[in-house]
Formats: sequence, C-alpha cells, structure tokens
Amino acid sequence: MSNLSTASSVTATLDKPTRPRRALQALCLTQITSWGIVYYAFPVLNPQITSATGWSAAMTAAAFSAALLVSALAGIRVGRILDTRGPRTVMTTGSVIGTVSLIIIATAPNLALFTAGWLLAGLAMASTFYQPAFAALTRWWAPDHVRALTIVTLAGGLASTVFAPLTAQLAGHFSWRHTYLILATVLVAVTVPAHALALRGPWPPAPPPATAGATATTATITRSRPFLLLATALTLSAFAMYAVVVTLVPLLLDRGYSPAQAAWALGLGGAGQTLGRTLYAALARRSSPAVRAVALVGLGGVTTAALAFITGPYLLLAVLAVIAGTVRGNLTLLQATAITDRWGANRYGRLSGILAAPTTTASALAPFAGTALAVPLGGYPHLFAVLALASAAAALIAWHTGPTADIT
Repeated sequence: MSNLSTASSVTATLDKPTRPRRALQALCLTQITSWGIVYYAFPVLNPQITSATGWSAAMTAAAFSAALLVSALAGIRVGRILDTRGPRTVMTTGSVIGTVSLIIIATAPNLALFTAGWLLAGLAMASTFYQPAFAALTRWWAPDHVRALTIVTLAGGLASTVFAPLTAQLAGHFSWRHTYLILATVLVAVTVPAHALALRGPWPPAPPPATAGATATTATITRSRPFLLLATALTLSAFAMYAVVVTLVPLLLDRGYSPAQAAWALGLGGAGQTLGRTLYAALARRSSPAVRAVALVGLGGVTTAALAFITGPYLLLAVLAVIAGTVRGNLTLLQATAITDRWGANRYGRLSGILAAPTTTASALAPFAGTALAVPLGGYPHLFAVLALASAAAALIAWHTGPTADIT
C-alpha cells in the first residue's frame, strides 16, 4: 500500500506543470505596468497632445485605435508562437517593442510618425497584454488556472487606478513628450527584467485533448458552428460594453448631472469590475459554459437597458454603474476561459488569439461608433437602448456555444 501511495504521489508530481516560482507575481506587476503606460496614459495625455501640436483629437484617437486593430491581427500569430515556445521571449520582446514605440510617439515631429509609433505599440499590446499572460497561466497553472487568471485580472484592473493619476501628475510638471519618455523608462525598467527573469521556467508540453471536440484541428474548430457563434456573441457583447463605458459620462451630463457625479459613476463601474472578477471562480464551478455566457452577457444587456430608461435618482444610477462594472469584470474572465471550457488547453494560444481578434476590433471601434450613432439615434438614451438589444442578441447566440463532441 505504501509503494502504491508513493507511486501515485510521484505520478501526480510528474503530471503537474513545473511553474516558475515568481511568474504569477511578475505577471501581476507587468500587467499593471503595461496596461497603465501603453493604454491608460493616452486618454490622460491626449488633450495636452492636441493642444501642444495642433493635431486634431479625432486623428490622434484614430492612431490609438489603429494600435488596437494591429493588436487584434497580431494576436493570432502571437498565439501560435506562445503555444510552441511559451511566453518568455514573446513578452520580453513585446516590452522592448513597447518601449521603442513610446519613444517614437514621444519624439514624433508629425502626425504620420506619431501614428507609426502607435502601430508599433499595437504589436507590443498583442505581446504583453492579457492574451499572452492568459496563455502562460492556462498552461502553467492547469487545472487551477481560473484562480491564477482571476488574480492577474484583479491586478490588471488596478492599472488605471495607479497610472492615470501618476500620468496626470507627471503631465502637470512636464510636457506630454517628456511624460511619455519618463513612462517609457518605467516600462523598460519594470517589464523587461520581470518577463526575462520570472518567466524562465520550462514550457510544459500541450496537455492531451480533454474532450472529443478537442481532437479536431485548429482550422476545423475555428470553422465550426460553436466557435463562430461564440466569436459573434463575444464581439457583439464587447462592442456594447465598450460603447457603454465611453458614453456613460455624456449620458449622465445630458441628464443634468455634474461632471464630478458622472466621473464618479464611471469610477464606481471600475470598482465593480474588480469586484466581479473575485466572483467568477465560484460562478464557473456552478454553471456550464453556455449558461454562464448567457447569464453574463444578458445581465450586461439588462444593466444597459436600465441606464437607458432610468433617469434617477443618482444613487440608483451609481448602483447600476457598479453592477455594470461587475458584469464587465466577469466578461473578461469569461473570454479568458472560453477556449479551455470548450476545447481544452492544448491549442489555447492559437484559438484564443483568433477568438480575441474580432472582440479587440470591436472594442477599438466602439468609442467612435457609439459616439457617432448617438446623434442619428436621437440621443444617448436611445443609443443605450440599441446597445441593450445588441447584448440581448449576443446572449441568445451564446446559448448555442456550449462544448460539443460533434467536431471531428
């Protein structure tokens, strides 16, 4: 009996992936830093950029959105590399590219070079943001990857909390160009050594397929009905979610609330997002993938509809903003686990990169499209009603995205 017990213990040890000791802590730190500097610094600095250069806000914002589109496309190739080589080289190189891109942006003498810097930043986003971090955690932390994903997204949620005020403080003492150069120094000093040193563990072999559907090729899965419907549902949901985020403040301003009240509502949504991520693991244990997707996407639509039709009091709107943020926090983890829930983890990088491409594109286009649609639709309340319908359609589609054994 003792020999059998020892053998079982050895087998379990061999089957468990060898995790780098500091990988989880390093990824928490680098997600805060990468998101905070490469993503969240821009909306803080853009007014100063346009004022100092004379470039139009629409064109500078378009350059930023172009970076997100590049990130969506590059993420597919990055996912393939992650599956075979692991995250260390990808994320370290991405941090270097991010630093170079910020230097180009900071020193750009014209809008063309400024845009080129942002296009390069899109490669850095694809190589350092959630997607490669999720791939690393899914492989190294399996089967306990949901806990690890939750921890990293909780940390990532602090990026704006840390770097938006820090960027504003720097911009109050330096020009936007010098601010970006300072942030680039922070980025390279924190993320390059963290990725290079903390992600040095051996990359485990791809786990065997856990379901019948997982034996299919990547091409077969991505052309399958469940995958296409999942991508459609998440894309519609992402578009509605990001359009709501960017238009919540003007909605409240139009209803007579002060800028401070509108900003607080948006900030409370961010707090709800962090709260939501702490609840996802329990939700995942108690629901199937399709039911979970329908519930979260549908609840997002309900909160959007409520914001469309409920004009006050302010306390009620603040509660709705928290609930909406809670749903957003869960939706981030829903997408992170969508592949493993349905097709296993053996091709996570490639499949998640393909799945993320349309949702990232939708999140890039949503701020422009949402603002542009508000006028022809007759105002922000009507826009929110349309976005609620989009979420309802996404929830109906998500019902048909459960794991399937019909893919061969």
